Amino acid sequence: MTSNTDNPRSGATLSGDLFIAGDRVGGSSGGTYEHIFPGNGRSNGTIQLAGSEEIDRAVETGRQAQREWMSFTADRRRDLLIDLADAVRDRLSEFSQLNVHDYGVPVSLAINTVLVERFLRHFAGYVDKPHGLSSPVAGSNDIDLIEREPYGVVGVIAPWNGAMVVAAACVVPALTAGNAVVFKPSALAPFAALRFGELCTEVGLPAGLVNVVPARAEGGDALVRHKGVGKIHFTGGGETARKILTAAAQNLTPVVAELGGKSANIVFADADLDAAAQLSAYQGPIVQSGQSCACASRILVQESIYDAFLEKFIGAVEAARIGDPFDPGVVFGPVVSGSDADRILSVIDEAVATRAGKLITGGNRIGGDLAEGYYIEPTVFADVDNRSTLARDETFGPVVSVMSFTDEAEAIRLANDSSYGLNAFVQTTNLTRAHRVSRQLEAGSVWINQISDISPQGPYGGYKQSGFGRTGGIDGLYEFLQVKNIRIAMG
Repeated sequence: MTSNTDNPRSGATLSGDLFIAGDRVGGSSGGTYEHIFPGNGRSNGTIQLAGSEEIDRAVETGRQAQREWMSFTADRRRDLLIDLADAVRDRLSEFSQLNVHDYGVPVSLAINTVLVERFLRHFAGYVDKPHGLSSPVAGSNDIDLIEREPYGVVGVIAPWNGAMVVAAACVVPALTAGNAVVFKPSALAPFAALRFGELCTEVGLPAGLVNVVPARAEGGDALVRHKGVGKIHFTGGGETARKILTAAAQNLTPVVAELGGKSANIVFADADLDAAAQLSAYQGPIVQSGQSCACASRILVQESIYDAFLEKFIGAVEAARIGDPFDPGVVFGPVVSGSDADRILSVIDEAVATRAGKLITGGNRIGGDLAEGYYIEPTVFADVDNRSTLARDETFGPVVSVMSFTDEAEAIRLANDSSYGLNAFVQTTNLTRAHRVSRQLEAGSVWINQISDISPQGPYGGYKQSGFGRTGGIDGLYEFLQVKNIRIAMG
């Protein structure tokens, strides 16, 4: 498969073949998928999809490669991960271009989604650090060892809007812990993930240590139910998570789930209004066209500054440059598919019909030169009822709700009045308030006066229906290690 000639500014070569045991694989049993570039609605080519046959092969080759990986000295494994970080750095432009092809994220933001290098350098340092400890045993001279060991082969399932983020936050610590990975990106966004798998082998990781297998639901089900898989890490929506948990229960396979969000963004009267408006526009409808689990889609504003904030916020939203995602000056691109565009527009129509809030800006599909792509205007509803469907259900598109609150207690109550708990955002210049409020918010991450900025040092994951388990930090590494106790009698 060659690159999309309708996007001449892209120098990336696209290949939709699976990557198993160090080689590209075509003619797969799971059929094929025609990948459509959301910027213009034209084909990027054909994607091979893994069926149970390819999943079996990926798991088996992963088991063999994992044994080889663990036969390497810790120094060698560490150095290979650093080599991989260097290789990713040297191909940053290529990966950014592939991200644009994958789901239409503007190239100006695609660079930010390539976190793999940072995570590789961070976690490579853990390879040769102790993962266990010893403990005295009461009344005995026995040696009691508590060790952490890899699961063997882990399955990592990524959503279409963040395959490389998942590669960074999940695949990298899984390798650090000593596992092999069967990595299943979405068929909607496979290109960057497939190239990453290829690069792993190119730098010297054992062939089959990272297998990349885009698949439909049937292939994903085969991966989750496979007896050779020691653990599953899933990032995506709650409905799919329930199916995965049911399937994994067959073999009692443990699952980590990072799910959706309906994040509150609280703007207090003492906030820097200009900065808060810009941040709220970016973290709300602008970044990835609102197609992010971290989207701050519920904006809570203190009554005394409500009108002033709304004016600045709308100005920031309407100033965002919309267009061809390969244009480095563009910050707002298309949504991922035609069906998603229709779904998002139906959410907007329902919100208008039910008077869930007042439509202030946006609400339409964009025509003109962008008509062939899947572009929806950044959309803002004001005076939204927090009990409405608009405020409670994850839209996963460039649609946000603005509502007012009177005092700190009400802000916390409204923010926590959600079945989700992935992120929360607080805008305030009062340090005491920032500490006090953040400790009362029911969210796995709280961001004070800044955007959601995932780092390898910080654990990331949800409360409530936003999932369980963590990526990032030592907690994220421990997700891919299991504990063993060894006791040695000493007489």
